[in-house]
Amino acid sequence: MIPLPVVVCVLGGWCAIYIADTVLKSSSLKECYEEWLASYGLSVSPFHVRWQTAFFNRLFYNWGRWKPRFLYLWFNIGMIFGIAAMFGSVVLLGKTLTQTVSQMLTENPSSQNDQMLQVVVPGVNLPISQLSYFFTAILISGIIHEVGHGVAAIREQVRFNGYGIFIFIVYPGAFVDLFTTHLQLISPIQQLRIFCAGVWHNFVLGVAGLVVLFFLPAILYPFYYTGAGALVTEVTQDSPANGPRGLFVGDLVTSLQDCSVYSVEDWNACLEKMYRKPQTGYCIKSSILQQLSFPIRGFKRLDGTVECCNNNSLTDVCFSYSNKLNSHMTQYACLPARKTIEASELCQTNKDCLKYFIPSTCVTPSLENQTKLIRVKHPPQIDMLFVGHPLHLQYTVSLSSFVPRYSFLTLDLPLIMETFCKYLISLSGALAVVNAIPCFALDGQWILNSFLEATASKFIVEKQNRELLGFLILLAGSALLAANVALGLWIVTAR
Repeated sequence: MIPLPVVVCVLGGWCAIYIADTVLKSSSLKECYEEWLASYGLSVSPFHVRWQTAFFNRLFYNWGRWKPRFLYLWFNIGMIFGIAAMFGSVVLLGKTLTQTVSQMLTENPSSQNDQMLQVVVPGVNLPISQLSYFFTAILISGIIHEVGHGVAAIREQVRFNGYGIFIFIVYPGAFVDLFTTHLQLISPIQQLRIFCAGVWHNFVLGVAGLVVLFFLPAILYPFYYTGAGALVTEVTQDSPANGPRGLFVGDLVTSLQDCSVYSVEDWNACLEKMYRKPQTGYCIKSSILQQLSFPIRGFKRLDGTVECCNNNSLTDVCFSYSNKLNSHMTQYACLPARKTIEASELCQTNKDCLKYFIPSTCVTPSLENQTKLIRVKHPPQIDMLFVGHPLHLQYTVSLSSFVPRYSFLTLDLPLIMETFCKYLISLSGALAVVNAIPCFALDGQWILNSFLEATASKFIVEKQNRELLGFLILLAGSALLAANVALGLWIVTAR
């Protein structure tokens, strides 16, 4: 959950701003204070501060008059996309609502990962450490969104009054101030170009982020190379991989068992494969097996597996193997894990060991539940032997596919760029989808009204009837969005 000190700081900060604003407006300094706010374009209300300026107006007018034919084509494409996004967002929200209700009924939290849209709650499904990515991506997405509206409005000869940025509680955003009378006088098609420009620019921004993410290895090629393995950038203190013979920052992981690792994606895929498949065995010479093993008395765990080693042992692992004379008879031996695994080939049955022409036996670690024994290669260091759940290794070790060419380069730069691109793609895309929904106070409201005026006027002659139809659709869209947000919050916080 969200740390209590963060909540206290946010609420305390807003209370202090509100009290200071109220006191100044009630004191003898009221006129000076209000003049100061007006001179800087500031306005203050509970949990909301906004700043507006005309400083960028000349820049917006230059953009709006640049290459008229290109902008005409650009915003026409944006209009088509915005209309399609309005209908598509309704379908997407309907599908998301169906998935959420199904998840609530089946109580299967894993299905949440399949949803394209999810409610984000800092500290719950958004790590506190990544809040800077989240808010920066939101701010940039909002700025590009409003730039689209502003440039489109100027191209359609609508007066542009100013541009601004606001903060609502902790969420940043942007806005443009357009002359409403001009906006109402232009044709519905022109209005559609303006109203659809925001979601169109969010879509373009998301595609641009996707392109940068795809070509990131080429962009960073002069400084970082890829395809050599997964570079360890962080190991948490409570990680099972943290220790003298564990993983360290700067280690390059090249394989997990017999699964080669060339990137972070390979690392995750290998761990997922090991989680789903049975534990791999190891071919050990029969003579060595007799030499290392000794009479033991095993006991069954609660899950039915057998433990045959001292529970306090940090080096020995209980292995099971089939008797060659009686393949249905399983025997157990407590063996030193490193000696058993090193220089041993992988196997599943004794037949896999026959190809080495040396009497060998396939021994398999006898471990409880989903625990696995995994051999992690990170040369030139000695191999790490990990005993535990594969997902624990995945969640407690951070890696990067980018290896620096020079020692002075930081390990974090590619990860920062990659993470930021992913947030920008997700949040800019989400902003496009949400704003396109036919819902009160969103772009979708104005897109729908202009769309009905442009298309339905021939079929529904009375404007009052068109407005009634638009109101009913907006009511349904608002209810759909509210249901998704409410149930999404419940799923995220109640689980």
